[in-house]
Amino acid sequence: MQKKLAWFLQHMRREWQIYVLLAPTIIWFILFLYKPMYGLQIAFKDYSIFRGIAGSPWVGFEHFQTLFESDTFVRALKNTVIISALSMMFGFPMPIILALMFNEILNQTYKKTAQTLVYLPHFISTVIIAGIVVTAFSPSAGIVNTIIGWFGIEPIYFLTKPEWFRPIFIGSGIWQEAGFSSIVFLAAIAGVNPSLYESAVVDGASRWQMMWKITLPSIMPTIIIMLIIRIGNILEIGFELVILLYQPATYQTADVINTFIYRQGLQGGQYDVAAAAGLFNAVVAFVLVMTANTISRRVSRTSLW
Repeated sequence: MQKKLAWFLQHMRREWQIYVLLAPTIIWFILFLYKPMYGLQIAFKDYSIFRGIAGSPWVGFEHFQTLFESDTFVRALKNTVIISALSMMFGFPMPIILALMFNEILNQTYKKTAQTLVYLPHFISTVIIAGIVVTAFSPSAGIVNTIIGWFGIEPIYFLTKPEWFRPIFIGSGIWQEAGFSSIVFLAAIAGVNPSLYESAVVDGASRWQMMWKITLPSIMPTIIIMLIIRIGNILEIGFELVILLYQPATYQTADVINTFIYRQGLQGGQYDVAAAAGLFNAVVAFVLVMTANTISRRVSRTSLW
């Protein structure tokens, strides 16, 4: 132990510039990620803002029992899983498809213009995105109702109908993030050995065959890594966009765990129940990441660690 400590101190003296550059990141992690973990014990206490965390009595798993006996939380959990599964089903392949399409464009001017257009929504504020969605689906002047009106269909109040919330939310998320997310896969494609394509051309392969036989298999490790990360975030849904788009009429399909935590904690003052819900969310995400990583390592020999 003493030898390892001496080696570490010697290494720090020799490479002190690196540790100085690393210090702000370490401090940020300690202050904003590790220090708040002290507050997780609220989930196991009958928390009172007047008594504080230390002064509040322990209640064990009472709040977790309350959660699973609550129809509202069960509904939020169900909606979270459904929306996340649909988002993964339709949203995860889109950046890959876009990256493959961009890679096949030969005209550089057209390629850069198209990339700029699909990247742009990522840099727009979520509030503005929500405003665009509300305007587009407005029953009076929205472009969607205007188009369906040309076919003699009566205006539809999309954002007040529970059955329409999920398609609108998922479609908005794909429009906002798919383009920017494709950058990762474009970078992976750029790292493919050009000699593979040259050999394929000599063998008479078409561009379609090269995409399926060379490009996709070459970027598969990147796809698997991104999929594992996405699985870990399966219970994390764009909280801001849901808050801005949903309303009591659509709680049936729109209410998710994060909005449940917001209403219970900030609006209802039940900080202990909200903390229990947040801890449950984090534990499930951890288990999913570990499971997905283990399966991926055994099946494809590709993993996060």
